[in-house]
Amino acid sequence: MASQDWIDKDFYAILGVSRDASEEDVKKAYRKLARKHHPDKNPGDEAAEQKFKDVAEAHSVLADKEQREQYDAVRAMGSGARFSGGPGPGGGGGFEDLFGNLFNGGSGGSRGGFGRGGANGPDLSDLFGGAGGFGGSGRFGGGAPAKGADRTARTTISFGGAIRGTTVGLREPDGGVIDVRIPAGIRTGQKVRVKGKGQRGSGGAGDLLVEVAVSGHKFFEREGDDIRIHLPVAFDEAALGTTVAVPTVHGEKVNIKIPAGVTSGRVLRLKGHGVRRKEKGREVAGDMLVTVEVQVPKDLSDEAVQAVKAYAEATKGLDPRKGLEAKAVL
Repeated sequence: MASQDWIDKDFYAILGVSRDASEEDVKKAYRKLARKHHPDKNPGDEAAEQKFKDVAEAHSVLADKEQREQYDAVRAMGSGARFSGGPGPGGGGGFEDLFGNLFNGGSGGSRGGFGRGGANGPDLSDLFGGAGGFGGSGRFGGGAPAKGADRTARTTISFGGAIRGTTVGLREPDGGVIDVRIPAGIRTGQKVRVKGKGQRGSGGAGDLLVEVAVSGHKFFEREGDDIRIHLPVAFDEAALGTTVAVPTVHGEKVNIKIPAGVTSGRVLRLKGHGVRRKEKGREVAGDMLVTVEVQVPKDLSDEAVQAVKAYAEATKGLDPRKGLEAKAVL
């Protein structure tokens, strides 16, 4: 609608909140109702689509401090004050114009369901946030032209892709493909912003926000920017000490010194051989954490058995359980 009677619409009732509701209460109520009535969840349901529009309109006013104050003042006066969508014939840029872009074509909107293997559903926490949202100046009235809404998508990449960085192709509903560059070092839950690939608007296109999930790996474990591995060490290596080569996530082999007398569970650290990424223009590198696991062989040759017996005889004065009873006293 190009113009709207604020006096005839109770935005608080539409959202189901009290008139003294906090900004957070307004946001929570809006998100709950937007998820419930979103067209993606109610295909072909015109009533749900209209309710979704009403909820978004109510939120756009109540979430904006200045507009909320104006709305409360108009409602308090009880006059027939009207809210105009802007100058010119029909008040161009008004509420229905904005939703016309969202529901009638555009660049696919939140129904695009980007991602390889099909849609994962809308992420409403981002769908209407920032410059792509329905609140703030320029959405209604005679302000600057409205920028299009942001869109969201999800994708899953391999562990190696997250370490090295990669590019994924997200398919549009119309068959087109958007290439998304994933930076090295990204973690599950982080988002990549693709400028200008959101909804089109009179003030320019919004952005595409791609949430990334990273698959696990059978050998490497990520802990923040550190990479942990579990390194099997033979009994004689643990007893006498040695140097072994270990693989890193970057395809290298690095020598690590195993100290004599090392025990299972001890963690050795290789500086700078963890996740490498850029942060604010500088290089950041985690470490590689090597957890030692001393291996005890199950099948021994007769010669090995005799050697172990000789070892036991030579070390019979060493009691690994010395003082255990004293520690166990309650």
